[in-house]
Amino acid sequence: MTAAQREIADRLAAALAAGTLTVEDLRQGMEEVARSPGARQDILYLQAANTSPTAGVVGMMLIEDGAPVETPADADVWPYQTVLEAVNDGWRIISFPNMALLSVSEDDPHGLGFEFILERWS
Repeated sequence: MTAAQREIADRLAAALAAGTLTVEDLRQGMEEVARSPGARQDILYLQAANTSPTAGVVGMMLIEDGAPVETPADADVWPYQTVLEAVNDGWRIISFPNMALLSVSEDDPHGLGFEFILERWS
């Protein structure tokens, strides 16, 4: 629930507690909630050097507010050098590297590598 939605809910709850809540107040409040901007899911794709969250990040892509964010070409200035740094900054891992997609040997590369997918709500 966003801050705006919480404020609407608090206002309606106060009116209910005071015995002044009307059907019209409730309908109006629900319409306000429906029109209020909702929380958005941000997605962070991190390619790591191996399957450990402490491994160095070798590639990244960020999607905020429904649009890709251009990341610096220089890896030294990326916001996170490891997956664990992103987790410590509030990102939640929603997908770990799929071991079935990893390369069996260096001579037979296939799959996607060591990709972590993380999310946060803003």
